[in-house]
Amino acid sequence: MIRTVIDKVFGTKSERDLKKIQHYIDAANRFTQEFSSLTDDELKAKTQEFKDRLAKGETLDDILSEAFAVVRLAAQRVIGLRPYDVQLLGGIVLHQGKIAEMGTGEGKTLVAVLPSYLNALTGKGVHVVTVNDYLARRDRQWMGPIHEFLGLTVGFIGHDMNNDERREMYAKDITYVTNNELGFDYLRDNMVISREDRVLRPLNYCIVDEVDSILIDEARTPLIISGPSEQSTDKYYIVNRLVPSLKVRLITEKDEVKAKYEGTKLEEGYDAIVDEKNHTATLTETGIAKAERFLNVPNLYDDVGAGWVHHITQALRAHHLYERDVAYVVKDGEVIIVDEFTGRLMPGRRWSDGLHQAVEAKEGLQIKEENQTLATITFQNFFKLYKKLSGMTGTAMTEANEFWQIYKLDVVEIRPNRPSQRIDYPDQVFLTEREKFNAIVREVEDLWKQGAPVLVGTRSIEKSEKLSAMLRGKGIPHKVLNAKYHEMEAQIISQAGRKGAVTIATNMAGRGTDIVLGGNPADPKEQQEVKEHGGLHVIGSERHESRRIDNQLRGRCARQGDPGCSRFYVSLEDELMRLFANTAKISSILSAMGMKEGEAIESRLMTRQIEGAQRMVEGRNFDIRKQLLDYDKVMNQQRTAVYGLRNAILDGQDMTEKALQMMEECIYDLVEAYYHPTHAAKSNFDALNVALKSLFPVNFNYNIDNVSGKTRDALAEEIFSQVKELYHARVAYFAEQGLNFAEIERMLLLQILDSAWKQNLYELDQLQNSVSLRGYAQKDPLIEYQKEAYKLYCAMMNRVRDLMVGYIFRIQLPPRREAQPVRRQENASGQQEGPAHKIGRNDPCPCGSGKKYKKCCGAKQA
Repeated sequence: MIRTVIDKVFGTKSERDLKKIQHYIDAANRFTQEFSSLTDDELKAKTQEFKDRLAKGETLDDILSEAFAVVRLAAQRVIGLRPYDVQLLGGIVLHQGKIAEMGTGEGKTLVAVLPSYLNALTGKGVHVVTVNDYLARRDRQWMGPIHEFLGLTVGFIGHDMNNDERREMYAKDITYVTNNELGFDYLRDNMVISREDRVLRPLNYCIVDEVDSILIDEARTPLIISGPSEQSTDKYYIVNRLVPSLKVRLITEKDEVKAKYEGTKLEEGYDAIVDEKNHTATLTETGIAKAERFLNVPNLYDDVGAGWVHHITQALRAHHLYERDVAYVVKDGEVIIVDEFTGRLMPGRRWSDGLHQAVEAKEGLQIKEENQTLATITFQNFFKLYKKLSGMTGTAMTEANEFWQIYKLDVVEIRPNRPSQRIDYPDQVFLTEREKFNAIVREVEDLWKQGAPVLVGTRSIEKSEKLSAMLRGKGIPHKVLNAKYHEMEAQIISQAGRKGAVTIATNMAGRGTDIVLGGNPADPKEQQEVKEHGGLHVIGSERHESRRIDNQLRGRCARQGDPGCSRFYVSLEDELMRLFANTAKISSILSAMGMKEGEAIESRLMTRQIEGAQRMVEGRNFDIRKQLLDYDKVMNQQRTAVYGLRNAILDGQDMTEKALQMMEECIYDLVEAYYHPTHAAKSNFDALNVALKSLFPVNFNYNIDNVSGKTRDALAEEIFSQVKELYHARVAYFAEQGLNFAEIERMLLLQILDSAWKQNLYELDQLQNSVSLRGYAQKDPLIEYQKEAYKLYCAMMNRVRDLMVGYIFRIQLPPRREAQPVRRQENASGQQEGPAHKIGRNDPCPCGSGKKYKKCCGAKQA
């Protein structure tokens, strides 16, 4: 209430933010007029002028208005589009490292050209991130010529590009790329064994298109690069035979509340409880007993290594929570995940923690071996690596709080170029899904007969196909968009505004493509006819968990002041209502009102119930993302340290000091463990001598007589002094043989670090899976995870240190071969070529690293 009064008096926060930058727009308009008389060559020359001014100390803000004016004129000359003032405002918001909320059809793709050009002038690179390959390629082809006209280079990252092509594209001034390709390239860059194999430059400035989809919706799933583990898949087949015999109860929040008030037990009479709302499954006491008899094990919880409980839980989730053609589809003998927000298929992506294998077993498919994490990062932590981050979307205000909390990104609402003419009708609520679908089909039929275009949004492939079958039964021609191919998706959605067109699509399908009335390109006569019929009619077949997704569907119509309308159809059997709204209360109210078969109701009570349910789900989803980030913060600190050391190794930093530091730490730890200067009798000199000998090739012979009276520091320093002499002698010996010991150290440390980090990731995965159980002991699982993860990290680094020190003094030169006569051969021109005898690519490397030549020194020579 107070906020509303303040906004009315002083304007909204967005209005106040825009008022502060209006002077840039005024100046840009003056420069546009001034530069309009420049020839193409003179306009192109402005780019070098701007670079020179930046080199002399001016800032990007100093040249902002001039640069925007230059881009505006270049866009008009190259692609025939002249950015509006509101698009310039959006560009400034992006340049400031904020999120610009701009409605559909407001030209966000062109908006991104303005700040990307300005920031590319620094020469440090700009990434424009989109949600799929089609949009990245389209935007590069559409907007790239503007940048190229002004003398900048533009790149595009495609899924099938090799490393050399990727490196070349990332070296361009501006690169169009998807979020997944970018994230995986970052992870792969931190797995290479040679600096030349890296493809990315330091992360400078990023513009994220459809920022809510990438930084909110997809942030619940981390990026993972994995490799095959050694675990058998047999258990998935065994457990899959057990699950159908279990009596399972699916519960909702209503069941939990009822059980609490009545004092009854939800698990009574059932083998397992599956919570639809929280997506969890739990065995009851009877279920545990039944599983133990089936598996012939005395106690499921005794054999932790076998993981029977975990396998059963995942199988229960696969059978009862993951529905075919909703959560996944089966195609060519593979389970392919369906993105719950976009409805798009995600080939190559797999659920983790054995869930994907459980679904494969359920579907009777060949189970692919379980994978082990090799590298992982969340989108939250990845995008926070950029020096400056910004984004744009049509729907961000509902998530403004999360954008600020997680990313420190402010959201600014940009007014539309033309006032919106869209009419949002109240929801129509039905008792059953059958009645709701019948009403939708009647509405579509009426609009189709009038010649009005209709876009029907669904939440799943299953519902799309159900509506399609009903429309076919009525003889209504239509297109179904299951979002299998992005190019086809964009083509179909672009024609959804044609006269009489009926399109069924998942709510998010075709996002990023404008629906132009009359088709794209539009027929003026047809466009006018469509306008007379009220423009595009958007029908939502059910409410989404998030109000933002509903707003995105609504936003598909009424672009640039066009007419359009939207309406959602809801039933009490819809997942959102069933799981989160008090449907029993609503149903009794509707029945008391005398609601009949096929009738719908529109009321504020219903709207409040729906919005309340959505807020509840949004809060839960935020908690899930926040928890993911809280856990990943721990891993992120470790990842930052490991990747930092890794990059120092690859960049050729001398590891001599690091090696000596490791030796010193080893010595001090051993002295502290075995030597007690104040109680010499408690010292264990035999153990100290053995431990030192295991690391260093010296016969240490410390005892109570020759150590008595020395402090721990003095003894450690004495030992370290001897070890240093041995180390320097070893370096000199390798140098005499023509080998650089520092290079050997770098490769050795890299190999040990990678192996240890892989093991640490596996242990962190296991820890995160099990730490939740500590909640039963009244301990905070997150705090426990932080403590245990720190212990694991310390143990990993100590392991790296001990292995490194041990290997430094044990690496041997390969045995010398007897000299053999060198046979030389002639080429076609009679000239002699190099020696015929050389080290084989698969031979042991002569540096003594233990690796094959092609993977060690041979890789550097290549």
